[in-house]
Amino acid sequence: MRLGHLERSIMETLWKHPDGMFAQQLADALPSKPAVTTVLTVLVRLSHKELVSRHREGRAHLYKATGDRDAFVAESMRVALDQAGDVEAAVMRFVGTVSPEVTAALRAALREHESNGDPR
Repeated sequence: MRLGHLERSIMETLWKHPDGMFAQQLADALPSKPAVTTVLTVLVRLSHKELVSRHREGRAHLYKATGDRDAFVAESMRVALDQAGDVEAAVMRFVGTVSPEVTAALRAALREHESNGDPR
């Protein structure tokens, strides 16, 4: 799932504050200093994408990321591969562009996946 610049900035901030933040706090924390109404609009979009939850706290809402950054990245990778016309070719191209550390992580993940007998 692709995020716009402000969506990404908001998510990065929420991932750093797992206990949640109010819209005003988010607006103040962002380098671009957007208006609170702009932040609220983006938070609504992020909640529709199920990336953010909100809970009433007094007269305001507390916003929290629904998952961590790693889960978001993993889901984004899965969605990207689902969109590939030729998954094998896409994976081969991807593997050809990553660092040795990522290659080692992929190998370790595949070994773990296979040893657990996961049918996927």
